Amino acid sequence: MSVSGKTAGIKDVALAAGVSVATVSRVLGNGPVSEALRKRVEDAVRATGYRPNLSARRLRSQHSQTIGLVVSDIRNPFFTAVSRAVEDAAYRAGMRVILCNSDENPEREELYLRLMQEERITGLIFAPTRSTLDRLDGLDLDFPVVLIDRNAPTGRHDAVVLDNPRAAAMLVEHLHAQGYRRIAGLFGNTSTTGQERHDGYRAAMAARGLTPAARFLAPYADAAEEAVVDWMAEPDRPEAFVVSNSLFLMGVVKAARRLGLSIPDGLAVAGFDNEPWTELVGPGLTVIEQPVQDIGRSAMALLFERLEAPDRPSRRLVLGGTCILRGSTAARMPARSTGAD
Repeated sequence: MSVSGKTAGIKDVALAAGVSVATVSRVLGNGPVSEALRKRVEDAVRATGYRPNLSARRLRSQHSQTIGLVVSDIRNPFFTAVSRAVEDAAYRAGMRVILCNSDENPEREELYLRLMQEERITGLIFAPTRSTLDRLDGLDLDFPVVLIDRNAPTGRHDAVVLDNPRAAAMLVEHLHAQGYRRIAGLFGNTSTTGQERHDGYRAAMAARGLTPAARFLAPYADAAEEAVVDWMAEPDRPEAFVVSNSLFLMGVVKAARRLGLSIPDGLAVAGFDNEPWTELVGPGLTVIEQPVQDIGRSAMALLFERLEAPDRPSRRLVLGGTCILRGSTAARMPARSTGAD
């Protein structure tokens, strides 16, 4: 179907619905809009005959209607949830998704980027390692890239990220208010996310006159477990841990059980990602809940906008997290309190 004898475009849909092009993109990407507004845009899509084929220019160059999605570790529930949100939005737009798991390995990332080129994907949603991120601008890719969970230093690419420094600082602030002073941190060593969360942790510790004690690890539960076991054998062992992902959170819990430490009396713990299991462990684990659905939907919306307007300035969406308080960070008993504020 066409509008005035021409193939309908996204601007025609926006005009028919009386909304902005960005709003149409959010609806097509299954982004956060009211149901009334969503219905209005979907009615306009049907009325104009618009098909969200994502840029006639790309179709003329024989690009497929396929979205590439490369995540760093599909075992991490955060990336599982984000992948589902991306797939749902792609399905609504009549597109396929090629999902690849890099396992935080730059060589696998390079392999999958070549695969995406060969498949002539329409666009890529990508959570790269720091190594690949540092050289991403120099790669000759013929499709747009939207970053998730990872920040690009140049700002050349669109990105959807959590306010990582603030989220980590929230955990430190809470633990301090609960009476903890020796608060250690475990952070991933392969991504900008781990570094940003460390920065927030360190700043919050310094602001309260506390001495930071952080270690950077490969982002696996076993690595966190071994680090905690070793750390707790030291004379000035931590009273609490702030950890930067749900796999580390699992590792700390396993270490506590291995050492016969109850949570929080023997060791307090707080981390990231409000997975179902986190409320079932002991008294429940205090976590930062990330808006995973919004991250996936927003990434798709940014990709649609980029395909419709390839030359527009890049956008970086920074979303907030919510601190879910549970028993793993219960207040310390006064008799146990040591150290100065």
